[in-house]
Amino acid sequence: MAGGNERSMKALKEVWKRAENSLCADCGKPDPDWASSTLGVFICLSCSGIHRNIPSISKVKSLKMDHWDDAQVQFLAKHGNAVTKAIYEAHIPIYYYQPTYNDCQVLREQWIRAKYERKEFTEPGKQLPYSDGVKEGILWKRGRDNGQFLPRKFLLSEREGCLKYFTKQDAKEPKINVKIDVINATFQPEKIGNPNGLQITYLKDNKTRNIFVYHESGKEVVEWFNAIRSVQFHYLKVAFPIASDNEIKNRLTRNFLKEGYMEKTGPKQREAFKKRWFTLDHRRLMYFKDPLDAFAKGEVFVGSGENGYSVQKGLPSGTQGNFSWHYGITIVTPDREYLFTCETETDQLEWIRAFTSVINQAMTPQEYASKCLDAVSFPS
Repeated sequence: MAGGNERSMKALKEVWKRAENSLCADCGKPDPDWASSTLGVFICLSCSGIHRNIPSISKVKSLKMDHWDDAQVQFLAKHGNAVTKAIYEAHIPIYYYQPTYNDCQVLREQWIRAKYERKEFTEPGKQLPYSDGVKEGILWKRGRDNGQFLPRKFLLSEREGCLKYFTKQDAKEPKINVKIDVINATFQPEKIGNPNGLQITYLKDNKTRNIFVYHESGKEVVEWFNAIRSVQFHYLKVAFPIASDNEIKNRLTRNFLKEGYMEKTGPKQREAFKKRWFTLDHRRLMYFKDPLDAFAKGEVFVGSGENGYSVQKGLPSGTQGNFSWHYGITIVTPDREYLFTCETETDQLEWIRAFTSVINQAMTPQEYASKCLDAVSFPS
């Protein structure tokens, strides 16, 4: 018996060591140490918890702590991540967002359920709830003034190329009508205080506006997210006919590079520093009094190093404004310097890394044309 166990463990380790099994099959996290004995995939601890909630589909076991019999090891050997992905991920729409281990729970759970439970990607040309160019339904939207979440009707239309929402179910005119190409959507469960919280941002008069929504159903809110990406993808395919699918995919919804509190001072750099919430959305650095503000109080364009932009650790000597946080950052632009302070050195270094990653990227013609935002000052 002991010899059989030893043989099984040796065979299990051989399968486990295959290059294809070195990353979690669902989120890509390195060194997965769990596996599904019914699906044949190697997964991380976090994804194994999601699999455990779908017992009719997946039975998970620890590769280190649980016993694997010969039949289970042979099943893993015949399958593994590459074979199983070829089945369950055979026909993923290019616009569909495939989450990583850095993404929130609802995205990862619905990705796993879409693959294995609903088998959305196993057949070519399958009609999917987010692929037909139109989506209508109720989302709970945060009120701009009172902060309450109330049900609102939303309508997404590929034919019209826009997203609308209505304050009343029978309203004929929408409260907003936003062109699809100026929309971004990113999941914000912690900020919104709901595991299915979604932040929709859009540009109006070249300034950012925020809408915060959620739905009780994780499946429904992720379908809204991918429906937005689907409509955007097809819109951009028409607008940029010579662009490749991957180039267009990279222009769809994006996560913010960095968010958090910093202190800031005004343009004269003699005013007291004030604590504000900052969001870095690629080249747009915005600040808000509250993380859930509908409108940014100010924003600045962060260009590339070759165009005269840089980030420096610390504040200029002789900075006069009073500040309570002592880990400074200076953003240098062709027109002026922007001064910030962070509460901790960790925050400071993370912000510097985020700014550096943007500044080190060459600017596209579209970004160069929009750099007029750099003239927008941060008021006090």
